[in-house]
Amino acid sequence: MNLQRLLQQRVSAGRPVRIGLIGAGKFGSMFLNQVPTMPGVKIPVIADLDSERARAVCRKVGWDAHRVARTRFVASGEALCADPEVEIVVEATGSPTAGIAHARAAIAAGRHIVMVNVEADVLAGPLLAEEARAKGVVYSLAYGDQPALVCELVDWARACGFEVAAAGKGTKYLPAYHQVTPDDVWSHYGLTPEEARAGGMNPQMFNSFLDGTKSAIEMAAIANATGLGVPADGLGFPPCGVDDLPHILRGCAAGGALENDGMVEVISCLERDGRPVFRDLRWGVYVVLKAPNEYARTCFKEYGLKTDASGWYAAMYKPYHLIGLELGVSVLSAALRGEPTGQPQGWSGDVVSVAKRDLRTGEMLDGEGGYTVWGKLIPAGRSLTERALPIGRAHHIELRRDIAAGEILRWMDVAAPDSEAMRARRQMERRFAVPCPAQQISGTSAGSRAG
Repeated sequence: MNLQRLLQQRVSAGRPVRIGLIGAGKFGSMFLNQVPTMPGVKIPVIADLDSERARAVCRKVGWDAHRVARTRFVASGEALCADPEVEIVVEATGSPTAGIAHARAAIAAGRHIVMVNVEADVLAGPLLAEEARAKGVVYSLAYGDQPALVCELVDWARACGFEVAAAGKGTKYLPAYHQVTPDDVWSHYGLTPEEARAGGMNPQMFNSFLDGTKSAIEMAAIANATGLGVPADGLGFPPCGVDDLPHILRGCAAGGALENDGMVEVISCLERDGRPVFRDLRWGVYVVLKAPNEYARTCFKEYGLKTDASGWYAAMYKPYHLIGLELGVSVLSAALRGEPTGQPQGWSGDVVSVAKRDLRTGEMLDGEGGYTVWGKLIPAGRSLTERALPIGRAHHIELRRDIAAGEILRWMDVAAPDSEAMRARRQMERRFAVPCPAQQISGTSAGSRAG
């Protein structure tokens, strides 16, 4: 609650917070929109592969000619990280490979790094966060995006002395969405291809939200930051409105839909027959609490909280998130407090590649949101034991054997070239390997789950 006061102190001292932005896409453009209304926050340099497009984005979000002229536009993210005018790097490219390289360049240069790039965080975030801590800089998830907002709710609940039964977000989900490709994505959003093109919307990126991949990535980031558990064989996406959160999002022993208390899960705004869920949480985030004693349980009732039938479980939620419009909280927290808004502490969950259709030897995988694979959340120990192929490495690599639809791909199935991202992933696996209980191998404890 003191970020604005601390920023005013920096302004009074003539020391604005200086940010370098890598990637002027949708998230980056939303943050750029806020910068003119944040006195004391400066962006001296923006890195994007298309510098002219980045300039056009700045003009589109309302930057005047003078502000654009004072900003340097470069193509190299690594050069931005080394720039002496940059204090904090915001990595918003969405590329796991680029994200890992940029994070390491920022850390090596002694810059704080705000990782909008959740794909890179899930691929090697625990290692990157450890490297940042060793260097004395902040590695942070991005406030405004759902993982950081969920981490905040979990931290609030634990700081108040509550047990966390579940945490996660809402989305639009039906089981058939796992097979959707960029060719038919827009019909599910209620748009025509022409309308999407006019809005500059990337079909593969938006498809990753629909086919379950982005949900899996975000829940893995939350699990790794909070230590919450991960379903043995994928997210269940139960239909659930806000009034039913404490009923459904609790362990099966208490009558809920989860394997145990203390897990991440995504809820759907659609019933399985396509009907809308009453009072859905499509755009929001939630945490389900368990009262530690009878007195707290009574307080839940006295203060009007929606609870389960027993009265022990209650929920708090935030109905919306504003992604890049809220990023200033992360930037200022890192610069002024030296604190992240969510940071991986271990390796609890991984997102592995599942074939959308029958794949043939020699085909090229096209990664998140594409035509060939979707991302499924499983425990990190299971991923390591089964040698599963992370979704962050399932891009532009060739298949070595035929893969049946619905099968998890493995490292042995692809010809994966050496790269910094590959080496970082291997190093992360060695450093944060966790044992896998026998019942989690091949998901035998939960049967067939969704994503």
